[in-house]
Amino acid sequence: MVRHALITAGAKGLGRKVTEKLLEKGYSVTVNYRTYDRAVKDFQDQYKHLDDRLQFIQGDVTDKTNLIQLVDKTMERFGRIDFLINNAGPYIFERKNLIDYEEAEWYEMIEGNLNSVFHLLKKTLPIMRKQHFGRIITYGFQGADAAQGWIHRSGFSAAKVGLVSLTKTIALEEASYGITANMVCPGNILGDMKEASISDARSMTGMNHTPIGRSATGEDIARTITFLCENDSDMITGSIIDVTGGENVINRFR
Repeated sequence: MVRHALITAGAKGLGRKVTEKLLEKGYSVTVNYRTYDRAVKDFQDQYKHLDDRLQFIQGDVTDKTNLIQLVDKTMERFGRIDFLINNAGPYIFERKNLIDYEEAEWYEMIEGNLNSVFHLLKKTLPIMRKQHFGRIITYGFQGADAAQGWIHRSGFSAAKVGLVSLTKTIALEEASYGITANMVCPGNILGDMKEASISDARSMTGMNHTPIGRSATGEDIARTITFLCENDSDMITGSIIDVTGGENVINRFR
């Protein structure tokens, strides 16, 4: 039996690094992506030799119908979902106060970062219950479990703080079914560092953004997630795990 992972936005950025680590561990993976572009094609081409345990499905996580189809197509091909990795998370890069948000921007933050997880949980929890095994991973931000205010990030932070409570609640409700739920909170991982390795970061100069002396990378997040997915990681559930190298991400640009 090969365990199967379903990961949203898993074709590039942090998601790609997580997908690669899952494949390296021998799992099969369904990769959701929003827009087909060169990066997605390159990833598909690079891993064509693993077609037997890898599939790519296009869909928008803010669209409930797309999410339902994503789970249905995954089950049609692989017959199981052991890991649900909610990597996708819309983000507004422009720094602005709540009063300057467009209504559509607010709803995109809530739909993409919170409601999407609800819809996926509704579809995947019954599957995991039957398997008596499941690993649910959500993403947050540094200190999300303390419900910190994050200036200029009101929509994103509000959704993620709600997701903290949802993650902890699911961990309690589903524990007797062998299902765990944890949140990983990446640090300030920018640009190429999202798909970089730890050794890459250690070899770079002028990238000492953290107290430990190197940039955070996609591999840091991937290693954390694959550890949480292991059979013997069942004692870790309801945890909110900062992977920041000790950097104060929230107050960095104040």
